Amino acid sequence: MKLTSCLTPNGPRAAALAEDGKSLVIFEVSVKELFLKENWLEYVKKFVQDTLDGRRPPCLVPVEEARLLTPVPDPQKIACVGLNYADHAAETGDSVPDAPVIFNKFPSALCGNGDVIELPAVSDKVDYEAELVVVIGKKGRNIPIESAMEYVAGYCCGNDVSARDWQMRPPARQWFIGKTFDGFAPVGPWMVTADEIPDPRNLEIELRLNGEVMQKSNTNQFIFSVPTLINWISQAATLLPGDLIFTGTPPGVGMGRKPPLFLKDGDLCEVEIEKIGVLGNLFKAEKKN
Repeated sequence: MKLTSCLTPNGPRAAALAEDGKSLVIFEVSVKELFLKENWLEYVKKFVQDTLDGRRPPCLVPVEEARLLTPVPDPQKIACVGLNYADHAAETGDSVPDAPVIFNKFPSALCGNGDVIELPAVSDKVDYEAELVVVIGKKGRNIPIESAMEYVAGYCCGNDVSARDWQMRPPARQWFIGKTFDGFAPVGPWMVTADEIPDPRNLEIELRLNGEVMQKSNTNQFIFSVPTLINWISQAATLLPGDLIFTGTPPGVGMGRKPPLFLKDGDLCEVEIEKIGVLGNLFKAEKKN
């Protein structure tokens, strides 16, 4: 099942992609409100089927007519993992960490598939990072590794856009400020529910810049698994329905290339992850006042 959000006259509402890929079934509630329902996935599947079979009032909208939003428009937390692929750690000159390296982004960094992302005038070293994004489906604290997958609602494509000159500014690294400019957390094109991806550690992941492959790997190269990340983060903060976890990026980022390659006005980044789809965003230079 592919879930997303769309804008309606009553505000953001959850939407499920019909099997034909041409229509959206619109719900009366948001995605986060769906997660609060008991056996929410069974509810969603039945709602969609009843709608398509005519047992519910029509709530179908052609995809091309819908104003799609990010799959979860208002996450309370956007947690991110640094250096979760051994090869990426090597290309940055860092050693493989003994424990997950966690930072975060402001919710204002969030944007969706097809949105245009501004390249801030105060940075000339904006980089791309293809990532698998985990969507949390229920509340939990101190979640055991053994049961961590029960807290996963699904997965999206993500791009951990990073202003490297801000991130690496001395005297100390500023991971948070360099990665939380407006629009620096595109997520989409939808959330694929966890029942369709039983093993998130065996997915091909690729980033294309203007059609050229820059990153290509597999999530089987994770240093820390999804259950480990959920366990680690939930020891410090209660995870809530709709929270997002960016799980790290593979090798091939612009900063690690020789010479370095950074994003410029008119660039198109596409993140493709097996079984999920393609997240595409155009980058435009910020207009100076």
